[in-house]
Amino acid sequence: MQYRTEHDTMGEVRVPADRYWGAQTQRSLENFPIGKGKETMPEEIIRAFGILKEAAAKANHALKPDRMTEEKLSFITGAARQVSSGELTDHFPLVVWQTGSGTQSNMNVNEVIAARANELAGRKLCHPNDDVNMSQSTNDTFPTAAHIAAVIALEDELLPAARRLIKEFRRLEEENKGIVKSGRTHLQDAVPIAFSQEISGWRASVERSCELIERSIPPLCELALGGTAVGTGLNAPEGFAEAAAREIADITGKPFVSAQNKFHALTSWDEFVAAHGAVKALACDLMKTANDVRWLASGPRCGLGEIRIPENEPGSSIMPGKVNPTQCEQVTMVAVQVMGNDAAIGFAASQGNLELNVFMPVIAYNFLQSVRLLADSVDSFTQRCVCGIVPCKEKMQHNLNNSLMTVTALAPYIGYEKAAETAKLAAREGITLKEACLKLGFMTAEKFGEVYRPEEMV
Repeated sequence: MQYRTEHDTMGEVRVPADRYWGAQTQRSLENFPIGKGKETMPEEIIRAFGILKEAAAKANHALKPDRMTEEKLSFITGAARQVSSGELTDHFPLVVWQTGSGTQSNMNVNEVIAARANELAGRKLCHPNDDVNMSQSTNDTFPTAAHIAAVIALEDELLPAARRLIKEFRRLEEENKGIVKSGRTHLQDAVPIAFSQEISGWRASVERSCELIERSIPPLCELALGGTAVGTGLNAPEGFAEAAAREIADITGKPFVSAQNKFHALTSWDEFVAAHGAVKALACDLMKTANDVRWLASGPRCGLGEIRIPENEPGSSIMPGKVNPTQCEQVTMVAVQVMGNDAAIGFAASQGNLELNVFMPVIAYNFLQSVRLLADSVDSFTQRCVCGIVPCKEKMQHNLNNSLMTVTALAPYIGYEKAAETAKLAAREGITLKEACLKLGFMTAEKFGEVYRPEEMV
């Protein structure tokens, strides 16, 4: 491998000749060999940095045209757009487990954009600190990049995936109207429920979680950029924060604005705690729904067996013909990961000290992992499981007829205690509710037939 020599304020460093990064990135690469190079800064963060660097350059050009010249703006913008589009992904090797402010990743972006801008210019025109990082500090750029990445991930990935699942549940509701089955509470037989009603519960849960996520987005649209090192805005011209936020909004098409209180924006990550709480709520609902589906599909002969789900792959290396509810299982594992991420985010967000939180990379990493995993998980669950759910009507009817909890319909006529006595006798002697009720003399056959209609109990 060929190398070139780069320098920073600590001296000279050898850097791979085919990479745009500079000395500070190389030092970080060498000083943090953690995670074996696999747990790198999320690509969403890097792309968001590209957006904010372009926006900052435009704001600086408008406010300080003597320093951010038209020429510098042109080449920095061109390089920053290559970063935000993902064209330069191979030039961002740093791991999450670095400085808690994310300084090395900010400098990685500054160095790559400066080097690429200089390459485009054909001469050394732009400096990573003086030009690309003009009017900025890592302390305000990293939280800004995290907010941009979070809003884009929620609005463009997770919410669309959840809405596709909602649409599929609505289709199932319509197609399965009129089917009545046994309800279950505490995993025990309960009064009847329409299958479409059961599905509507799954659908409404996802809808409510989406509403909670949507409500959490506006605070994330408030950006720290312009606060610089400690929130005072030192070395940033007046109006920079607002101008940069407007540029970010124009680039992304999202309603980003400058945070009113930069001292809060630099040290508090409560917006992420709240937003991830809504993401966790979706994970909890999906855990419940996936468990419902695999319970109802359990069998095929010795379980509930009330629905069939797609058979996607063999389920056992020793039991021929076995097929498992694997899509339900991936959903539940992802949900557990999201819950764990929520704990990490909460602990990390509580660790702001004085003017800065230095757990920023791990908060962003866990948040974006949760959103990415959930979006992928929901789409896979929708496409490979939910879309193929088919009711087993005969088994549903059998279970409905065999349920003792339909005795609840008799309670208004014979009272709670006599209804309970009827159910217990039926269970003890293995007879029907009608036979038990008549044997106990609580009701005539005609009256029983008049009030006992399971299909009408929903």
